[in-house]
Order: sequence, then C-alpha cells, then structure tokens
Amino acid sequence: MHSIWLQRLSNLLCVKSIVTIILTIVFACLAITGKVSEQDFLTVFSVVIAFYFGTQSQRLNEKISERTGLNK
Repeated sequence: MHSIWLQRLSNLLCVKSIVTIILTIVFACLAITGKVSEQDFLTVFSVVIAFYFGTQSQRLNEKISERTGLNK
C-alpha cells in the first residue's frame, strides 16, 4: 500500500504535472485579484485540464493495449 502511494506521488511530480499545477495556481490568483476575467480563466483552465487528463488517459490506454496484445 505504501509503495502505491509513493508511485503515485512520483508520477505527480513529473514536469507536465508541475506545469499544470503552477498554471492553475497562477490563473486562480489572477482571477481572484480580478486581473483575469472569470470567462478567460475558465477557458484556459478547461483547455489545460482537458489536455492533461486526455494525455493521461491516452497513455493508460496504450499500456492496456500493450499488455493485452491489442496493439496495432
């Protein structure tokens, strides 16, 4: 159980994750202070999160395909 959490933490600390987290914090701060409109924040945040989770999902699907032999 402990090793699973360590693996998840190490996966979280990849460059892509760090950039996503920093971008989220910066845009949240800008939106709170009123320097970025709520609509702009929502647009940028949605694109970043969709890209991040889309690439994670694609990577998971590729690993599953490799393990089951369904790779094209």
